[in-house]
Amino acid sequence: MKPIDRIELCWTALREQRLRTLLSLTGIAIAVASVLLLVSVGEGARLYVLGAFSQFGTNLLQVTPGKTETFGIPGAMGGTTHALTLGDAQALERLPLVQVVVPTVIGEARVEGNGRGRRVSLIGTTAAAREVWKVRVARGSFLPAGEAQRGTNAAVLGAKLARELYGDETPLGSWVRIGGWRLRVVGVMESRGELLGFDMDDLAYVSVGTALSMFDLEGLSEIDVTFAHESATETVAQQITALLRARHDERDDVTIVTQTAALGVLDRVLRGVTLAVAAIAAVSLVVGAIGILTTMWIAVSQRTHEIGLLRALGATLRQVQALFLLEAVLLSLSGGAAGLALAAILILGLTWFVPGLPVETPLPAVLLALMVSAATGLFSGVARLGSIRSRPCARNEPALAE
Repeated sequence: MKPIDRIELCWTALREQRLRTLLSLTGIAIAVASVLLLVSVGEGARLYVLGAFSQFGTNLLQVTPGKTETFGIPGAMGGTTHALTLGDAQALERLPLVQVVVPTVIGEARVEGNGRGRRVSLIGTTAAAREVWKVRVARGSFLPAGEAQRGTNAAVLGAKLARELYGDETPLGSWVRIGGWRLRVVGVMESRGELLGFDMDDLAYVSVGTALSMFDLEGLSEIDVTFAHESATETVAQQITALLRARHDERDDVTIVTQTAALGVLDRVLRGVTLAVAAIAAVSLVVGAIGILTTMWIAVSQRTHEIGLLRALGATLRQVQALFLLEAVLLSLSGGAAGLALAAILILGLTWFVPGLPVETPLPAVLLALMVSAATGLFSGVARLGSIRSRPCARNEPALAE
């Protein structure tokens, strides 16, 4: 029998049992579509987060107090100790390979202006943060350059905070009260949305000296350091470690996290989450395999005369088994193809209803989905080969077939 004849015979058998075939095909299609949908959302989220952090470049490292390896939004995950001072930041500026140093203090304070008020995150930093953090000012200017220790009376509002306090009016030049301090608004930031759950628009920037005085602190939340080339990362980290050890009585009381290491950790964590979610969704493939297994079981039971006829026409037992195996593979592949189409429809619908949702379908995931669906059919078909061999119509002479 020619291969094309075998395929046509299998399709004919599947069409004769439309309802049973449709149910099995639907199970595989839903399983494949759910896996692809979750993988696409997970991969899109991974690329979005990595892209958000990659904008800072790889020639950046973060120095935080304490020995915990933390990273993320500047200062948002810093330790509770305050071993870093403005003097440390000024000393780091004198290292030969260092380009820019950004001392930072993170806290919360109530911001009042235009008769309204709300409690928001407060970032105390310097004018250099605009360049290092790649933030943009929509109106006005960023924090003025000046003596960090002394501080300034300038404040910059996030886009959401400015809108909540002033509506459509311009806040530039107006006075606000932040943590009991009276400061003048010199700028409003461009909208940046959220990053890892942190609203980048609902905050205010003040000078680092002002923030230290406002919170009655001596230590910084972190110091961000940039240097010329990524190849100098280890050298710069060693220089910073040696300098801070000398300034801190030979104590290892800071943590240095490079941007490359942070991106690597993020990538591994997000990939792991995506794979875990996809694995949970892939359990539905087991249900699909059981459906195909049941279909094959019933098919063998109801098609004894067909098996006997094939044997009478000279087909070997192995050829008969191969036909049923091909039928299972065709059924699962059809379900996989239908699952791809369903996944495409769901992804298009999801991006239409949620325009800002990052979705990315990797080609290997599509190919893997088809391979897994084919393997599911192959496994189900192999599991039922023994039942064909046990049938009298397959074992006996054609005349004895039932």
